[in-house]
Amino acid sequence: MTTWAWVAVVVVAVLALAAVAYFVLQQQKRRSHLRERFGPEYERIVAEHDNNRREAEQELLDREQRHSELDIKPLSEESRDSYAARWTEVQERFVDAPGFAVTEADQLVTSVMADRGYPTEDFEQRVSHLSVGHAATLDHYRTAHEISGRAARKEASTEDLRQAMVHYRALFEELLHETSQGR
Repeated sequence: MTTWAWVAVVVVAVLALAAVAYFVLQQQKRRSHLRERFGPEYERIVAEHDNNRREAEQELLDREQRHSELDIKPLSEESRDSYAARWTEVQERFVDAPGFAVTEADQLVTSVMADRGYPTEDFEQRVSHLSVGHAATLDHYRTAHEISGRAARKEASTEDLRQAMVHYRALFEELLHETSQGR
């Protein structure tokens, strides 16, 4: 082999290594971004995809894309005050009718989501959209929803219902007071 051939082989090898290094760095950067943005939801989705990180990360990227197409907006001060007053009423009703209050809390959270611009057709869709900007409170919402389902079947204790209210409140307050679309 001539000197020029060796130089060409070395140049191609260096370029190939550089391309691989670039690809790996981009993948690490994307993974880091998704972990930071989605928090515990990242690992939950990876597990749901049988530890196939590429598929899980693609789902999360798709969620980000769908979320970016929504017109999420903050609530007006008047709406926030109205919702806060309604939440206080729901909490007061908890004493006499805890199951009913939990149902109302769920409906109130869904109303706030709708007013903010989130689609609210079904629970999984709500969770998917919320995961992009509200990953920290998503487990609260899931837990509250699960307890609410048990309550509908008369399988939840008063303490369970109290916990559901606490969980709903975490997301409710975040949705109520968030003033910007991006996170």
